[in-house]
Amino acid sequence: MNYFLEAFAWIFSPERLTGTLPLPTAIAQHLAFTFGSVLIAALIAIPAGWAIGHTGRGREFAVSLSGAARALPSLGLIVLLYLLLGVSLKTEAAVTAFVILAIPSILAGAYAGFEAIDRTVVDAGRAMGMTPWQVLWKIEVPLGLPLLIGGLRQATLQVVATVTIAAFVGLGGLGYYIIQGIPLRDFPQILGASIVVIALALLLDAMFALLQRVVVPRGVTARTDSPQRSPGVRTRAVASTPA
Repeated sequence: MNYFLEAFAWIFSPERLTGTLPLPTAIAQHLAFTFGSVLIAALIAIPAGWAIGHTGRGREFAVSLSGAARALPSLGLIVLLYLLLGVSLKTEAAVTAFVILAIPSILAGAYAGFEAIDRTVVDAGRAMGMTPWQVLWKIEVPLGLPLLIGGLRQATLQVVATVTIAAFVGLGGLGYYIIQGIPLRDFPQILGASIVVIALALLLDAMFALLQRVVVPRGVTARTDSPQRSPGVRTRAVASTPA
């Protein structure tokens, strides 16, 4: 219990606003790496996932690629890219590793969102004379958003936790305090920085959970379970009609 009290005392100490790396600066760096990496991953994975979900082609390849990406050790990947790209590109090396980590969840959320849509809804749109682009943007994208947000949520939580290892290559963030505290055996500092990381993760999770509820279109009943929790069980988003 004393360690927790000392950790909170460390977090709220006025000294955290000064020094080599003030705590607000470390938090800003941590969030910048997180959101920057997830944004880049989203720009890559969302169009690819939508293409897979819309056409029904390439799903097996995407699943295999996602599984392989998840098997990569994040720290080992950062160190490898750091050695390959050099000291001058250490930021790019770390961001590349975080992007690779984020892509599988976003990709799965994007194509699973389309696959979860009741095909009768899509067929009804086509029967009304909608073009393929209209079906994509007016039916598939809105109905697939909850699962896509779920994928973004999972990716963000993975990255915000993993960004702590960026300190291994001297990039700051909240991991700086953990790496610095280990050789010094400064347990309040290590625990305090870990608590801040956990608080950020919980805050981001709550934000995405709220957003996941907000994006469900009106008149739609949707189950927004993670597409990776129950293999073989497809989630359906069904447009409901008034009685």
